[in-house]
Amino acid sequence: MTVRTGTCSWTDPTLLACGRFYPPGVRSAEQRLRHYAARFPLVEVDSSHYRLPDACTAYLWTQRTPPDFLFHVKAFRLFTGHLTPVAALPPDLAGELDPAIRYVDYATLPRELRDETWRRFLPALEPLRQSGQLAAVHMQFAPRVRNDASGRALVRACAARLEDLAPAVEFRHRSWLTASSRAATLALLREAGAVHTVVDSPVGPVNTVPAVWAATHPGLAVVRLHGRNRGAWNRRGVHASSGRFVYEYTPEELAEIAELVARLTRSAANVHVLFNTNHEDQGMRNAAAFQDAYERKRQRVSAPLP
Repeated sequence: MTVRTGTCSWTDPTLLACGRFYPPGVRSAEQRLRHYAARFPLVEVDSSHYRLPDACTAYLWTQRTPPDFLFHVKAFRLFTGHLTPVAALPPDLAGELDPAIRYVDYATLPRELRDETWRRFLPALEPLRQSGQLAAVHMQFAPRVRNDASGRALVRACAARLEDLAPAVEFRHRSWLTASSRAATLALLREAGAVHTVVDSPVGPVNTVPAVWAATHPGLAVVRLHGRNRGAWNRRGVHASSGRFVYEYTPEELAEIAELVARLTRSAANVHVLFNTNHEDQGMRNAAAFQDAYERKRQRVSAPLP
């Protein structure tokens, strides 16, 4: 059993601007990733949600991190039901569409273009897969993807595309994890070979789901923490998306999460805990504080009886 902790970004604009995590001399992309990897064993790549990733860049990541450092790569937003600007597609694929079209989604994009987009996404992950550093592909399904026939078909289709790569599924519409639907949803993920992502987020907004502390894959469970700032969750017009996730977990909250993570280790060989509280250096501080909280819990459990 292994518990790893990290953040969902290492280059957020507010993180770089605050100047607290990276020392003054750490300025280049290589220096930043090396500095991050010396402090945490895990990270999520978020840029691949907005643009298709690049194999050359992925190869550089393997050279700048220790062999046991692991990556989660966020799936391109087109695949997970998000309305996607045509400008986010590779230019040659965008050129196949009517110039008047500004946004596309997975259902309406011609099948041959969907297939070609997948054909470009998967090879870009090969350097990480071949180095053994690709832990999961994170599939954050859009709030518009509901628990209905089309939504379930999309989840199955995405999992099938990834084949032997572990899809870690996160839902953003509450219909997936209501008291009456969660058992069927977890069964769907098990059947698809997908990892259920336990989500910690504000309670109340329709585009949130409750935290269901269950594993669907024997090799991996994922916990993704967005903070509990309800007022900022659906904030619009912020300079960086991290402005929606401004939150610092309290010691009491982290102790409770550490207890729940420990229980999750009984169902999965590895548990990855990722903090998406990426405003300034809050993600790093939350992740480091959680590591300390979990280590204290582990020491208490393993301490010999008096």
